Amino acid sequence: MLNKSDIKQIKDKGINSNDIEKQLAFFRNGFPFMQLYSPATIDNKGIDKFDSAKIERLVKLYDNSLSGKEIIKFVPASGAASRMFKSLFSFNENYNGFENVQDYLDKNKFVSEFFNGIKNFAFYDDLKHTLKKDNLSIEDCLNENKFNVIIDYLLLEKGLNYASLPKGLLKFHKYGSDYRTAFEEHFVEAANYCRNKQNIANLHFTISPEHIDKFNALLKSVLNKYEDLLGVKFNISYSVQKPSTDTIAVDMNNEPFRENDGSLLFRPGGHGALIENLNDMQGDIIFIKNIDNIVPDRLKGETYLYKKVIAGYLVEIQKQIHQYLEELSSDNISDERLKSIVDYADRILKIPIENIQGDNKSRIIKYLFSKLNRPVRVCGMVKNEGEPGGGPFWVKNNNEVSLQIVESSQVNLADARQKDIFNSSTHFNPVDLVCGVKDYQGKKFNLLNYSDPNTGFISVKSKDGRDLKALELPGLWNGAMADWITVFVEVPVIAFNPVKTINDLLKKEHQ
Repeated sequence: MLNKSDIKQIKDKGINSNDIEKQLAFFRNGFPFMQLYSPATIDNKGIDKFDSAKIERLVKLYDNSLSGKEIIKFVPASGAASRMFKSLFSFNENYNGFENVQDYLDKNKFVSEFFNGIKNFAFYDDLKHTLKKDNLSIEDCLNENKFNVIIDYLLLEKGLNYASLPKGLLKFHKYGSDYRTAFEEHFVEAANYCRNKQNIANLHFTISPEHIDKFNALLKSVLNKYEDLLGVKFNISYSVQKPSTDTIAVDMNNEPFRENDGSLLFRPGGHGALIENLNDMQGDIIFIKNIDNIVPDRLKGETYLYKKVIAGYLVEIQKQIHQYLEELSSDNISDERLKSIVDYADRILKIPIENIQGDNKSRIIKYLFSKLNRPVRVCGMVKNEGEPGGGPFWVKNNNEVSLQIVESSQVNLADARQKDIFNSSTHFNPVDLVCGVKDYQGKKFNLLNYSDPNTGFISVKSKDGRDLKALELPGLWNGAMADWITVFVEVPVIAFNPVKTINDLLKKEHQ
């Protein structure tokens, strides 16, 4: 199936040929569905909810724990903005077929909202200026129903070229005569909950190689401004998805898809590939938040509060886990103390203990040590308001039940029981995580050892007019963290405020 040229191409990308064989097997056989046991919910059923006293205590604990700690905000930022403009592209593709543009706008709520609110976008002045350079007036275009001209100058290279930029470089929010890109908003957030005792805030962005120069240019132009404004020294770093995490594509017969020159086609492995980038981070506390999930300043207070709440809970949990691991590694732990550890593992960490009931002491110690000596993540969960995406569930795997974040594509929705469990979920994953990646001796875990390779995705794409199948690696906050200690905490719905379409920016203006 693979020739010498293929093997060289695979080797040059840094991919192990055994991994290619595994990927081809997944194409042939598919990925097994997750076996949902029940939704994770409030009231001791998988999701913790804190009262005001505990919230205050956890915030203080986090603030008092910063000395000597390396704190990092890890922001996946390589996603292109093109999908934000799907409805605008569709409008332009059909524009010449409209006998009455106004009738179309009356029927198309999304496009109508866009043009009615166009002056409220942070990029409006830029759009107005770029039209003016070609002797065009945005007001005239609006009055004369030349909406396609406005869209072209917003999305295409002759104008702002927004459709070809990553979300991080788009102007998101307006503050009087000033504005901020999504990239800049993360600076403001980091200054408020990621600064250490030396007033240093570490920010790491994962970006596409073709956009590095643009990010660097923006950084150079704004860094001094935000350091002076916020009284913080920023330490900014970037990384790109490693070529070794690309996955092979196949045709519809599950044979390797070949380019016109006969070479193999590889595709990026999805955000799950970023577990490699996260694995390179040396921080003690690592926040993970998507580039587009940010709010204007007037809404940031609650965001800051709950970031410190989940980080404080991480600090509290890790401190207790590390103490227990020290005791479990000694030779003289008492039965009473062992019982306390079992109770904590069961009640707080939701680690299954049924498998060790009736075992002898040495086997219980060995089991607890293996379960506790793992990376830890505290995940914020918001009440489900109908958003698509992953949710918190109890999942059964190899006769053990554990907490996992599960996407709909991982569930056999043709199974009535599984569909009922999935639809009964009360909460949603807003990608609001804080992670502890060091063990009780201060050594960093190899995060690649705690991933479940059986939780990837297969989707149908196309290349040069030909259909193909693409494989995505286990998602960063799904299967890539499947064997972490996982704790879910309810956070306010404001924690999930992404920009999936261009009009989401208008909603933010009116929240």
